[in-house]
Amino acid sequence: MTSPTKQVQPSVSAPGEGRAVLDVRGLWKVFGPRSDRVVGTALEGLSRSELKTKTGCVAGIRDVSFTVRPQEVFVVMGLSGSGKSTLVRCLTRLIEPTAGEVLFDGEDIRKAGDKQLRELRRRRFAMVFQHFGLLPHRRVLDNVAYGLEIRGVGKETRYERAREMIELVGLSGCEGSYPDQLSGGMQQRVGLARALAVDPDVLFFDEPFSALDPLIRRDMQNEVIRLHREVGKTMIFITHDLSEALKLGDRILIMRDGELVQMGAPDEVVGAPVDDYVREFVRDVPRSHVLTARWIMRPPRPGESLEGPELGPEVVVRDAVHTVLRAGHPVKVVADGELLGVITSEEILAVIAESPEERL
Repeated sequence: MTSPTKQVQPSVSAPGEGRAVLDVRGLWKVFGPRSDRVVGTALEGLSRSELKTKTGCVAGIRDVSFTVRPQEVFVVMGLSGSGKSTLVRCLTRLIEPTAGEVLFDGEDIRKAGDKQLRELRRRRFAMVFQHFGLLPHRRVLDNVAYGLEIRGVGKETRYERAREMIELVGLSGCEGSYPDQLSGGMQQRVGLARALAVDPDVLFFDEPFSALDPLIRRDMQNEVIRLHREVGKTMIFITHDLSEALKLGDRILIMRDGELVQMGAPDEVVGAPVDDYVREFVRDVPRSHVLTARWIMRPPRPGESLEGPELGPEVVVRDAVHTVLRAGHPVKVVADGELLGVITSEEILAVIAESPEERL
């Protein structure tokens, strides 16, 4: 399978910038017998261990705010216990938040009644979990069509849509198979096809590839990139794997102990970690694979020749190496006809020197 590489999105031109599909404001989830007495009091300032000792409560999510833009792949990552899976369940109200707002197209879904919430989950949201959740007694075609079936869509129409999605995820010919006749990667493709069949506005992925073998996992990551290019859905992706986050995400939110630690484009997270926690996360990342021309360019010097070739500011350093090293003059970084800066072999080699184990 061809391995597509997701282009790093520079922060100035993220997908759908200027409006939000999902707007999360001051979100809390506190577990425990006195959970409703924590937020808005002095207790909310306690550390996780102090809160547990004093009240018996655990703050799974602590005052988290962010927005997700249309057609964006928004990745939430962190170590086990960081709160990332609790967060995605709060966004869909599989777990009820303790406080805060979750605005979907401007409406707070925390205020949605049971009927409205069911409609949101049936028609506008879809989830792909680590455990595929396929119906073992149903063939692939019926599994993919299941969401449309419970919506009341007619058999002929839902099967037509299901076949289209099965072809889209590369499983043509498997319509009549049962889940236990498929590999793990193929089963996860069925899960993807099922989620896409209902044509949701937002796709939620909760560590969907964690249980897969590394090679299959890589293939599934590539599949998500391909599908995003083809169908353009807004995606919220939960993972504990930094390489997966960097590969898939337009922006990444890093969590620790239920709190937001850093949020930004992949090049921002790698190029400017906010603290030692994030710095340790990105320590082994080949910087030339993530940093963009925007990060390493410098202003032109007086009298410096500007006759060299041009690069866009979003071009990843790894992809700019040959152009820069072969140029006889500084390479211009240009956006919309405007000269932003220049890059020479000096800047390129400095990035390589920072990551001696890189393989360019």
